[in-house]
Amino acid sequence: MNISPEKYGMMTKKASPKSHYVKNLAMAFAVGGAICAFGQVVLSFLEAFGLDRTAAGTWTSIILVGLSALCTGFGWYERLAKHAGAGTLVPVTGFSNAISSAAIEAKSEGMILGVGAKIFTIAGPVLLYGCSAAAVYGMIYYFISL
Repeated sequence: MNISPEKYGMMTKKASPKSHYVKNLAMAFAVGGAICAFGQVVLSFLEAFGLDRTAAGTWTSIILVGLSALCTGFGWYERLAKHAGAGTLVPVTGFSNAISSAAIEAKSEGMILGVGAKIFTIAGPVLLYGCSAAAVYGMIYYFISL
């Protein structure tokens, strides 16, 4: 079967679902903002109870990671992500979700060869390239600031 690129393009355009960019963008913005606002409320609450800014920030991150993992375990994070899209990729909670979902999926294969081997399947490249980029940018900054 020989199909021209123009005809193939028309066929794929016809078969592809229509995307609602404005609605998707608004939902991602609202949910991502709500997650960040919740984090700010937790931070302010902890500071109000006497923790200094650094300790309150640390505990806020721990609470957000724990809640994200818990929501992933119950399947709530996935349901939220269906509607919010990229809004659930707020760095701390999205990273926790990526690690938790990989661990939950690999649990049936055992702790060593399942969870231990596959926990960073999704998050591993983020760590690798994030750390590599930080090292390169750090060296560039060092040599520029000499």
